[in-house]
Amino acid sequence: MRILTVNSSDLDGGAARAAYRLHQGLLRIGLDPRMLVQNRSSDDHRVQGPGTGMSKAMARVRPSLDLLPVKRYPNHGSKMFSPAWLPFGGLVDRINASDADVVHLHWITAGMLRLEELDRINKPMVWSLHDMWAYTGGCHYDEECGRWRTTCGSCPVLGSSKESDLSRSVFQRKLKTYARLKGRLTVVGLSTWMAECAQESTLMKDLRVVQLPNPIDTAVFKPVDRRVAKEILGLPTDKPLVLFGAVNATADPRKGFVHLSEALRSLPFGSVELAVFGASRPQQVPDLGHPIHYLGRLHDDAALCLLYNAADVTVVPSLQENLSNTIVESLACGTPVVAFAIGGNKDMVDHGVNGALAPAFDAQQLAAGIRSVLDTSRTEEFRTHARRIALERFELVRVSERYRALYEEALR
Repeated sequence: MRILTVNSSDLDGGAARAAYRLHQGLLRIGLDPRMLVQNRSSDDHRVQGPGTGMSKAMARVRPSLDLLPVKRYPNHGSKMFSPAWLPFGGLVDRINASDADVVHLHWITAGMLRLEELDRINKPMVWSLHDMWAYTGGCHYDEECGRWRTTCGSCPVLGSSKESDLSRSVFQRKLKTYARLKGRLTVVGLSTWMAECAQESTLMKDLRVVQLPNPIDTAVFKPVDRRVAKEILGLPTDKPLVLFGAVNATADPRKGFVHLSEALRSLPFGSVELAVFGASRPQQVPDLGHPIHYLGRLHDDAALCLLYNAADVTVVPSLQENLSNTIVESLACGTPVVAFAIGGNKDMVDHGVNGALAPAFDAQQLAAGIRSVLDTSRTEEFRTHARRIALERFELVRVSERYRALYEEALR
């Protein structure tokens, strides 16, 4: 079976890493996967990027061009919003000309295609939702607005007070397009929360929605000697190490660094040390009452594996989260996780088993969760269950076989 995975990038970003891991899993179970991307970083011959110099140049500018309508909203700030209006990308022509049996869409914004072009794809489609964009009026996370359950407008992400704003027009375009995709498109919610949201939404309620997670290669992300990992990375061996990280970890408010900071300040002074990846050391380092180690961006899985193994607990205080790569990676390395009980976190963290879940945005309970995981009498128990749950729920071959079954259903 030939599967064509479509994503804006092959390696850059959380959705890209998840899509590429599934691509590798499909190859491992004997399928014939290919990947079609707007920006190619790997040297994998099965990944196809823009073919000419002109198309490569256009691929670099299309994300900026697609955001031009958003410029009309000065209160928008830096929050993610994708109108998906930009035509003439040639993507659908390449999809239709391929020999793929099934097309698996992932993150297809950043100017990759015009929304209405989905209707031109002449092959069975599967679409994995890495964020909320597919069923909103253009935002990638709605900041708990919830208007996608009825109709968008007065969009808080745009900073708009007008009902007939850009979010309303994008919503109406999606409504018309999706009505023509019924029976041709299967929607995959990567978490239970994402699948339920899609089913509750005005836009996707009439489409087939299933829940399947991203896979992870547990032969790459695995437990190693923790003291050795700390020493290689130059991290402390005499104090518990708390790990926090994501793309733009400290700058993106959705990642919850403010709540983590409050939680750490409530722990005894100097009792832990914090390691931050995905962010460089700022000019003004916040005083959290504990030493902070800034590791910047890590670009390969081997370094990430070492870092998770160096940590005694990973904290993911995100305000909205689908199926966090950080959580799955940490668990696969045997490192327990503390997070808020929101979004897809409940699919990964079993409270008191492989980590702890705190009530949403309660920093004091987040701190209590950190203390419970760092309780030395339960250290090995937490680590054993972290690895076990990663193997049971997210192991690469096991999850890839579930996707094979889904593709076979789509073909039928």
